[in-house]
Amino acid sequence: MTDIADRYRRLAAVLTRRIESVPADRWESPSPCEGWTTRDVVAHLVDWHGELARLGGLSLPAGPSAADDPVAAWRHTRDAMQELLDDPARADTPYEGMFGPTTVAATADRFLGLDLIVHGWDIARGAGLDDAIPAEDVADLLPMVEQLGDNLRRPGVCGPAVPVPDDADDQTRLLGLLGRSR
Repeated sequence: MTDIADRYRRLAAVLTRRIESVPADRWESPSPCEGWTTRDVVAHLVDWHGELARLGGLSLPAGPSAADDPVAAWRHTRDAMQELLDDPARADTPYEGMFGPTTVAATADRFLGLDLIVHGWDIARGAGLDDAIPAEDVADLLPMVEQLGDNLRRPGVCGPAVPVPDDADDQTRLLGLLGRSR
């Protein structure tokens, strides 16, 4: 196993606990992602996993729809991605990315990891759950998000940064850079 596969396993476990905790009557609640419900955020995560595999010419097996069963759809997608990342021959598949040559595993680690954490917050927020992000994840993400800067402002990624107080904690700063407020 690789560090990337292990990190995905840990981040996916946190997200899984959040998804499994969404009350049945909160799937259609608005999320912090404009125009998306809590269910829509899970659907996006399921779709993005498949898109990431396709970047390297790979695929994930079809599974349940998030529209029908978001928990089952997430579990299936999580397990399929974990299997891919646990297989170095597939995980290390190269492709030409937005920032130059990369691999499926590297993209999963950098960008899918970001989505697991941030959309986990979106799901928790939309469902009325505890939305604290583990401090180690905030510490890992904050420098990367600061480095990405305006690349986060492309259509369909993040909205404008939200101003935060100078003395804001790191989670609030991270969320502000991602266009979210607490």
